[in-house]
Amino acid sequence: MHQAALLGGLIRDAPRYGWEVAGPARHDWKKMAEAVQNHVKSLNWGHRVQLQDRKVKYFNIKASFVNKHTVCGVTKAGKETLLSANHIVIATGGRPRYPTHIEGALEYGITSDDIFWLKESPGKTLVVGASYVALECAGVLTGVGLDTTVMVRSIPLRGFDQQMSSLVTEHMESHGTKFLRGCVPSRISRLPDGQLQVTWEDRASGKEDAGTFDTILWAIGRDPETRNLNLEKAGVAIDPKSQKILVDAQEATSVPHIYAIGDVAEGRPELTPTAIMAGKLLAQRLFGGSLALMDYSNVPTTVFTPLEYGCVGLSEEEAVARHGQEHIEVYHAYYKPLEFTVPERDSSQCYIKMVCLREAPQQVLGLHFLGPNAGEVTQGFALGIRCGASRAQVVQTVGIHPTCSEEVVKLHISKRSGLDPTVTGC
Repeated sequence: MHQAALLGGLIRDAPRYGWEVAGPARHDWKKMAEAVQNHVKSLNWGHRVQLQDRKVKYFNIKASFVNKHTVCGVTKAGKETLLSANHIVIATGGRPRYPTHIEGALEYGITSDDIFWLKESPGKTLVVGASYVALECAGVLTGVGLDTTVMVRSIPLRGFDQQMSSLVTEHMESHGTKFLRGCVPSRISRLPDGQLQVTWEDRASGKEDAGTFDTILWAIGRDPETRNLNLEKAGVAIDPKSQKILVDAQEATSVPHIYAIGDVAEGRPELTPTAIMAGKLLAQRLFGGSLALMDYSNVPTTVFTPLEYGCVGLSEEEAVARHGQEHIEVYHAYYKPLEFTVPERDSSQCYIKMVCLREAPQQVLGLHFLGPNAGEVTQGFALGIRCGASRAQVVQTVGIHPTCSEEVVKLHISKRSGLDPTVTGC
């Protein structure tokens, strides 16, 4: 869906490159949704086939604990199956949260899970929340031509570098996404014409306001799937606030032979690839004689907003908090991607910064990249940062011209210098 939104921009660029495009581009939600859903179904089927090929028994049942070694699974038809094992892994993930205290939220709203299965266009949409999920959804909706508003309670992309976060939302705003900042919804109601009326409070002024939308999308966080597992029957401890399962470095819960990986575990990044890696390492420890533990530091990720934001390592705020401002040096640059030049696209939010220790050899603590293909760029540099790369090693790496990622190896202006970090020429 992110790619579908990006293609809209590329189609608009095409005439500048000599392509004759007849008439304005129109997006067909139904066609896109069908393709996305077919892809997801094929993935699910592929996983089932792989399990079968590897002689893994698969039970399509909802399970809960009976005791420390046994779970009871129930089919949709109500048939029960008891399963016992020496080792049990909980990897149930999480589900998007509904604000049940808001009148009409459950009745009239949808979540990020639902948007992938909508057969018809959501139309004018209010996205409530400012997480990466919220901003990714809003970016897609704006990109396919829908009137989209994001309601932000406090700050966008909490937990990410806040300078980068501001640039992400600036770009979205300049490309049509509206933002209601410092606002919280109080009630949702359906009007006689079928539209949804949202009433909200501006926290700064205390005043109430309202607007009408076709769809309300909640993206205010996720809850772990632990409430129906009967964890108390197995003696598995959870964090009372988050309801996530407490685990140690081995991914073991308070019951040594029961493990938890992924979003359901307390203190773990809510990212699919980290859960996959943790699961592989756990299997190797249990049955392959390995001692290797999952390393949760320097995990790279990308926020797939219209202008992608990739990062690995510490944010500038985290680096300062951990090492002190006087021990941190930040190198940065505003750059223009080559593909933005011919169509004369605005590149004012295309920005890179590398957070380093000030003392030689200036170990790289974090890299933040805002621009096209950020995921591809970040994945490559993540290896170097995991291996303890210094700034000297990065800048001695020959760049590939003309790419956006070469701008990383060209970084030479520090924030402390006060010099203009705008890249000019090649």
